[in-house]
Amino acid sequence: MAPRPTLHAVRIPTLGPKTRLVLLLASLVAAFLVFWVGDLLSEARVREWVDAFGPGAPLAYVVVSALLGLALVPGPLLAGVSGLLFGAALGTAVTLAASVGSAVLALLLARRIGRDGMAEVSGPRLERVAGALERHGLVAVIVQRLTPGVPDAPASYAAGLLKVRPWQIALGTLIGAAPRGFSYTALGSTVDDPTSPLGLVALALLVLTGVTGLALAGRQLARARR
Repeated sequence: MAPRPTLHAVRIPTLGPKTRLVLLLASLVAAFLVFWVGDLLSEARVREWVDAFGPGAPLAYVVVSALLGLALVPGPLLAGVSGLLFGAALGTAVTLAASVGSAVLALLLARRIGRDGMAEVSGPRLERVAGALERHGLVAVIVQRLTPGVPDAPASYAAGLLKVRPWQIALGTLIGAAPRGFSYTALGSTVDDPTSPLGLVALALLVLTGVTGLALAGRQLARARR
């Protein structure tokens, strides 16, 4: 009679680092397509989700917004919905909590799944960038959050593939995302009256934040080249 296989004899195949990195990137693309091409996200649908939680709706939206951020749903849209649902003051707190949570989760997810694969495909130049981010990650995150046109979620995943630390992305997001988070949330809360004082202040702060972010980004790039 043939010997029966033992538990130790059963080998479970594992995915290599490069394969995990590719799967992470493919999953992000798939999530983006599901929400945008599939048109699964709307203000009415989100309101239906969170209204079911009653007084816990703000906390529920923090969780929902953080998860949607992981799926590459743009932060300005999520912040606008937060303002529409909860108003400028509470909505801003909800927006920032969701932004920080989503950023930390994205970093940890990318680090766990794709860091080893990134280390295998990166060259000396990228390793120097990773080393610089490990030392100055807080400043890098703040500047990125202030810079217009640079989406937060992909940057958070990139931070996890490099060497940005969790506390750096958490604090950097809280500081750097605050001006834009308030602006988009306030604009969402004034969608019926965009020329109200609050709406105009939000627009002015959005422009000022963008100019500041571009100036700081240019300064950091010039310093990096030197």
